Amino acid sequence: MQLSFLRPICAHSGPWTSVYLDASRDTHDAHPALELRWRALQERLAEQRADPRTVAALDDVVRGHEPMPGDYGLAAFATGGEVVLTEYLSAPPMKDLAAHGPLPHTMPLVAQRREQVPWVRVLASRTGADVDGVSAGGVPRHAHVKGGNQYPLRRVQPGGWSQSHWQRNALVSWRRNAGDAAAATADLAERVGAEVIVVAGETRARQLLAAQLPEFWQDRVVQTDAGFPAPGAKQFAFDDVTVQAIAEVAAAHTDEALDRFGMQQQVGEGLDAVVTALQRGQVDTMLIVDDPSSTERLWIGPEPTEIATGPEELVAMSVTQPQQVRADAALVRALVGTDAAVTVLDPDEAPDLTDGVGAVLRYVDASTPARDDG
Repeated sequence: MQLSFLRPICAHSGPWTSVYLDASRDTHDAHPALELRWRALQERLAEQRADPRTVAALDDVVRGHEPMPGDYGLAAFATGGEVVLTEYLSAPPMKDLAAHGPLPHTMPLVAQRREQVPWVRVLASRTGADVDGVSAGGVPRHAHVKGGNQYPLRRVQPGGWSQSHWQRNALVSWRRNAGDAAAATADLAERVGAEVIVVAGETRARQLLAAQLPEFWQDRVVQTDAGFPAPGAKQFAFDDVTVQAIAEVAAAHTDEALDRFGMQQQVGEGLDAVVTALQRGQVDTMLIVDDPSSTERLWIGPEPTEIATGPEELVAMSVTQPQQVRADAALVRALVGTDAAVTVLDPDEAPDLTDGVGAVLRYVDASTPARDDG
């Protein structure tokens, strides 16, 4: 996962106030429940001596955000009386959180976002297509394509000498409309950087559309019968296929990161090794096991690469006032500051990963220790 969406946070100094809460409003008692949850978080922030101006800015966001349908969550990060970043969560957080400290508490957001796979899906018909897409940043896009050939569209059987003429013209119209839809699909896929394109709809229409996509995009197409607009068809079937296709791409990314980690000959495992690599800008991708209960701590200075397991090391780096913070917050800040990526793992995906953290290195030198396989 690329962490560029967190750059606005790294551009500001702390202290930071971070909030995660269930913001769902789809039941009759949702608004009072949200008020109670938010009031409880405000009390926790008061106990942590958060800046009242910053809490007031968060209050404006919580009470004034645009509601979403269904169950969802809200994450917000503020400093100096200003909310710097607000993110909608596709599902409520495991529990409401309020944290105040030198760094923003970003790990729950990173863990819930996981791998953001940009995608496009298409519902094709003889006349064109409806095309939807979402970028890696979660920005939705939509295009409705009406092909330029609307007649004839039916392969009628009038009999006589004209029958083959009408059928050929209908096929030409379908093919041209599918070409228009394919061009719009490729354009949207290019804009969102799609890694998968799910194509549904009338069988012949989707086949013609997929065949007319540029070769680069054809390799990313998943065709399905789900979503065909016939009596009894269910939208959720199309949704399920889309979610499954996205999940398979995300899983492939995780497998690739684990394979790269396993193949490298240099040490990039354990908190000490990863911290050292981050200091040197060596980390390409950090692997971390999602552990909300972690109490690990690290020390930091003002710069993202000023990160250490103890204050003495930072003092030796000319940091005058080292601060102790949550380890995951310090790690994420260092990743953002060095343009490194992260892969969040479930405990069963890397049960033997030392300290629950490792790194795929972008370069090595003579000082990088080799892995001991003995």
